[in-house]
Amino acid sequence: MDKNSAPPSTIGGGRRGLQHVVKPKDMKGTLRRLWELTEGKRKGLGWILLLSAFTSASAIVSPLLIGKAVNHIDAGNPAAFLILLLASLYICDWLVRFLQQFFMASIGQRMILHIRKTLFAKMKSLPLAFYDKRQHGELMSRLTNDVDNISTTISDSLSQLMTYGFIIVGIFFIMLYLNVYLTGIALLAVVLIALLTRTVTKHTRRLYARQQAVLGRLNGQVEESISGLSMVKAFGREQEMIRQFEESNEAYCQVATKALIWSGFLMPVMNVINNLIYVLIAIASGIMAAKGMIEIGMISSFLLYSRQFGRPFVEIANIYNTFQTAVAGAERIFEILDEEPEPEDIPGAIDLDNPQGEVEFRHISFGYLPGKPILKDVSLSIPAGTRVAVVGPTGAGKTTLINLLTRFYDVEEGAIWLDGHDLREYRMEDLRKTFGVVLQDPSLFGTTVKDNISYGKENVPFEKIREAAVTAGADIFIRRLPQGYDTVLAQGGTALSQGERQLLTIARAVLADAPIMILDEATSSVDTVTEQRIRRAMLEITRGRTSFLIAHRLSTIRDSDIIIVIKDGCIAEKGTHDQLIALDGEYASMYRTQMGMN
Repeated sequence: MDKNSAPPSTIGGGRRGLQHVVKPKDMKGTLRRLWELTEGKRKGLGWILLLSAFTSASAIVSPLLIGKAVNHIDAGNPAAFLILLLASLYICDWLVRFLQQFFMASIGQRMILHIRKTLFAKMKSLPLAFYDKRQHGELMSRLTNDVDNISTTISDSLSQLMTYGFIIVGIFFIMLYLNVYLTGIALLAVVLIALLTRTVTKHTRRLYARQQAVLGRLNGQVEESISGLSMVKAFGREQEMIRQFEESNEAYCQVATKALIWSGFLMPVMNVINNLIYVLIAIASGIMAAKGMIEIGMISSFLLYSRQFGRPFVEIANIYNTFQTAVAGAERIFEILDEEPEPEDIPGAIDLDNPQGEVEFRHISFGYLPGKPILKDVSLSIPAGTRVAVVGPTGAGKTTLINLLTRFYDVEEGAIWLDGHDLREYRMEDLRKTFGVVLQDPSLFGTTVKDNISYGKENVPFEKIREAAVTAGADIFIRRLPQGYDTVLAQGGTALSQGERQLLTIARAVLADAPIMILDEATSSVDTVTEQRIRRAMLEITRGRTSFLIAHRLSTIRDSDIIIVIKDGCIAEKGTHDQLIALDGEYASMYRTQMGMN
């Protein structure tokens, strides 16, 4: 076989085999958008096209030179020049292929860098509502797997596709030039291979779809089993867990085996077809040579061409499968890029340089789903420096009220005013710096403890960080960690207890020293002793500033200036602790229940 022909394929699927293909919905439109997205980052693609032509020229010309060398040798003439020319062609081919890969890697990664940066920047600009409606793992898959599929296609498959295209066209015309009848026999192989591929892919497409469905179920079971292993052991369900896993694993094994068997048919049968056509060409060319119709050198050239001609079709089919998967991934990326970002600052947005903390809710209504309001015509005026507690049953709208105040969501009706202006009139960056937030679910990052406490503030002296930790009651357990404040929190601090993680986020809010403090169930994950420490810290960090405390433990909010009771999306009661107890309504009933007074 000629050096420039495709490498031999292994039995059962070749270099790529038949792959599971995710088909795009609109290939033409997605490719156009991908081309537009990478504008300015494609410099050098023309060189790739030129190098692909040179690479294919080597594969096209070398069999012709071999045939001429055979004719010279057969005639007793010296063929050293032709052999030297052939060797030089192979060396040039190696150099051109190296340059092709070098340029393609550089250009491809530059384009992927731009796509990944564009996607990440877009995800950073999307509103919280976008993430509330989607699984985080699925979004991670788009940023990693889908971009990697595009990267593979651009860096590897694109240059191969151009090379194989040139080879097919070039070899076809050379074979026509050499002999029309033998070319007809060679084309028979292409037709048979195309029919074979179509038949096999009908079965494999269905089997691979089933395989992916079973694999998804299997992965889900494994994830649930690992994440909920303590619960499985507590209820003695280990054997049931194993049984479910074995059923899914066996189902996956069966469907994967069938898919591999069917896909394994292609290459062996294709090799048989190629060999039979090779024999037919050899017999036909031998008869023609015996009759003096062709030279012996031409037979050598044509046999080499027939070997090369069929394989690029299979390679292009496999590349096309990869190409489809990459385009489908690009469609998933464009779905994110097409999402509406957070509202931009209005023209002439106001700077919020010295916020005082006077907040007013004016007839606001809001719902996460159309037609299902969470808050209904809520009005509330809060003077600056007021410590406000918000209580109520689960799902009443307490956290929703805070989400609207911080502009994680915008109100549907009404308005929220801060220091005499609608929130939407302020620059978003200034507005977010106005709030110090401690959420119900603590969020920590895979860096040191001190970096987590100082998150959002740069060049903070260590003394200030430790002072914030002491105020929040976190210093004691931090100093017990292996490296103290320099301990790196792996996987978001999973080695810490829920209460310890919450204490770190409270220390972060203390250090932020924001004009308005929001604590959403800050004591929900701590014991009663720690709760008292946090309560003292809350009194300290909320003194003299507007504060919103959402709590189920009513003992932590008795010192609040005003307590708001929300029920069914409306303000049911409002007043101090003593006033609400005297009112003997919803709050009094909740308080007596928690204190065991009923």
